[in-house]
Amino acid sequence: MYSEDELLFRNFQQLKSYKLDDEKSSTTTSREQQKTESSVEKCFDRFEELQSTHPRLTQFFRLEHQYYLDAMLRRLPSNYECLDSSRPWCVYWILQAAQLLSFNFDDETLDRVVQFLSKCRAPTGGFGGGPGQYAHLAPTYAAVNSLCIIGTKSAYRAIDRPTLVQFLFSVRQPDGSFRLHVDGETDVRGAYCAISCAKLLNLPDLVMKELFGGTGDWIAKCQTYEGGFGGAPELEAHGGYTFCGIAGLALLNEAHKCNKKALLHWTLLRQMSYEGGFQGRTNKLVDGCYSFWVGATIPITQATLSGGDKEMEHTLFDVEALQEYILICCQKQNGGLIDKPGKPQDLYHTCYTLSGVSIAQHSESASCPQVLGDTINELLPTHPLFNIPPKSVAAAVSHFKNSNDTDFASTSDGNCQGEQEQDI
Repeated sequence: MYSEDELLFRNFQQLKSYKLDDEKSSTTTSREQQKTESSVEKCFDRFEELQSTHPRLTQFFRLEHQYYLDAMLRRLPSNYECLDSSRPWCVYWILQAAQLLSFNFDDETLDRVVQFLSKCRAPTGGFGGGPGQYAHLAPTYAAVNSLCIIGTKSAYRAIDRPTLVQFLFSVRQPDGSFRLHVDGETDVRGAYCAISCAKLLNLPDLVMKELFGGTGDWIAKCQTYEGGFGGAPELEAHGGYTFCGIAGLALLNEAHKCNKKALLHWTLLRQMSYEGGFQGRTNKLVDGCYSFWVGATIPITQATLSGGDKEMEHTLFDVEALQEYILICCQKQNGGLIDKPGKPQDLYHTCYTLSGVSIAQHSESASCPQVLGDTINELLPTHPLFNIPPKSVAAAVSHFKNSNDTDFASTSDGNCQGEQEQDI
């Protein structure tokens, strides 16, 4: 039985009026959109036909997703060989998705994860995509998030703050931007990853000011005429880069440097009228991963705009429609979640579709989550700025506040030298 407070599924027959009308001017873009809408329509129709006799269709397949995550953490299949330089990401996607589903790995498994991530730590500071690989900001972010999710003393010890700070300075550019690795490309992902790690590790204010002086101004230059953020100045607005942009600015308390109303307008337009999920760019297709990248951008932007405005206290996107899309169209019956109907499951989409559902459920009120269907569908909350559990953020910040590895001696050439972290 549903309570009065529960969100209910909409009438999918009425929703068909929201499908694309190409006005008899067919293009490649319109044909791809209609093809996607057709695949979603089949999922909606099947759901309407079977939901009364198959109540599990209205629920998350928790056990199947848990089995999938557990199996993937223990051994990746051969088709993940292409992600050999992203192994900390695989760990993070698994741990974050498991947390959202209230699934806890045993201590022995988590100890092995810490040992593996320690092997990914580069002698120059930061983490590489695998053992023996060069330090890179993206896997550094993934490794730090993973270790903070685990949250044990051994996990925190695996993060060498002084050398990590040294690495951050080594990829910082004079204009405040960050390369993803030494001599690598520069984009807003690098800035966000650096800021996120620095905030979780509770770096001293003086280090933060030197490390991120000018970074907020550079990020603001990435905002486009549409309102979203591109990967770098003068590039197209994109959902993932937009999250990195506004989250980075919010963490630096510099969100005032961008046009927040234009950002909110662009972001809200990314929710698809028929499918209910989000697209990542104008005239692109729905994709489950943008449930987080775009879905989290909205409450972050609302929070920076609120200023006592009660209307900004309410979620501005359709949380019911988003949850419908993910529950009905993005679950695999053997576990894992997907981009859109017809796609295979993978760890990336499993993590970010579930994270998007968590944002939809908890962004308005922590005490009264907006859960579609049965209460069994409620996921644990995630922090919209870091995308790890709020309790993990608080524990990490508190731990590193009391850490004794505070020798961050800045040098004149902009690099930072530090001693090895002592045992905590």
